[in-house]
Amino acid sequence: MLMQEERELVVEYGKKMSAARLSTGTSGNISIYNAEKGLVALSPSGMDYFSTTPEDVVILDLDGKVVDGKRKPSSEWALHTTFYKHKPHARAVVHTHSVYCTTLAVLGEPIRAVHYVIGDAGAAEVPCAPYQLFGTEALAEAAMEVCGKSDGVLLGNHGLVCCGKDIKGAYGLACNLEYIAEIQCRAMSIGKPNVLTEEQMAEVMVKFQSYGQPGAKKTGY
Repeated sequence: MLMQEERELVVEYGKKMSAARLSTGTSGNISIYNAEKGLVALSPSGMDYFSTTPEDVVILDLDGKVVDGKRKPSSEWALHTTFYKHKPHARAVVHTHSVYCTTLAVLGEPIRAVHYVIGDAGAAEVPCAPYQLFGTEALAEAAMEVCGKSDGVLLGNHGLVCCGKDIKGAYGLACNLEYIAEIQCRAMSIGKPNVLTEEQMAEVMVKFQSYGQPGAKKTGY
């Protein structure tokens, strides 16, 4: 089976995403990019994550052409391939409809530096793209236009999309951003959040470079 390992990881992390309620029902999607092959393993459209098998995962190129797979790929294939085209380090993309990120997206509000862990996104703010119809190249273009250095971006009235150097990193970022979005929403409900300054976040970014055990990937802060 072509890209069997990537397919198995898409299934594994799809179940994790659903179990963590980062997406409900069949919403949200996950992909992994094999740069050597120039191919993407993408979750199928409209299938329950706990019923999805590696054989259901679709393989396509960066132009959206299906190379292998019996299923229809996620309608958000352009969102995924656009990240791979414009973010050279990206090897996985996670798109969620998590409650607090989507709440901010409905408000057209970015995720702000209300907690230092936002630095995991590579920027001090995760912006919000204007609303575009789901499953369109216009949505992908709008997301890429505003995300800048950030590895995550909110989609107006829709949800969150983020990328990482591997699927563990992309999924971890989606979890962290949902946590920060929840803190921000709760703080906004009772007052005005204190947002960390650019100088404070610059210190955080430097600190992150030496966090954790030598040679190991960070898993928390």
